[in-house]
Amino acid sequence: MKLFLLLGVINGFLAVALGAFGAHGLEGKVSEKGLGQWEKAVNYQMFHTMALFITALLLGKGASGMFTGAGWLFFAGILLFSGSLYVYAVSGVKTFAMITPFGGVAFLIGWVLLGIGAMKVL
Repeated sequence: MKLFLLLGVINGFLAVALGAFGAHGLEGKVSEKGLGQWEKAVNYQMFHTMALFITALLLGKGASGMFTGAGWLFFAGILLFSGSLYVYAVSGVKTFAMITPFGGVAFLIGWVLLGIGAMKVL
C-alpha cells in the first residue's frame, strides 16, 4: 500500500515538473509534434499517477493480488508509455515510439485488474 502511494507521489511530482519543463523549456527547441507528444506523455503519466493512488487505497480493502498487479502495471505503463514518448519527443528516434504501445497495453491490463479487484471488494 505504502509503496504505491510513494510511487504515486513521485510520479505526480515528476508529471508536474516535466509538464512545466515541456511548456517552458522545450518551446522552440522541439517541433510542434514533439511538444504534442510530450504533453500526451505528461497527461498519461498524471492520469495513471491517480490510478496508483486509487490502487494504494483499495489495497487496504482486500483483493491484494489484483490491486498489486494493477499497481505494477500502471507503473510499468508510465515508464514504457510516457517514458518512451518523452524520449521520442526530444530525440525524434522512431524506435522509442515503437515501445509506447507496450505501455498502453500495460495500462489497459492494469485497468482490467483494478476493475475486477474493485468488484470483489466494493
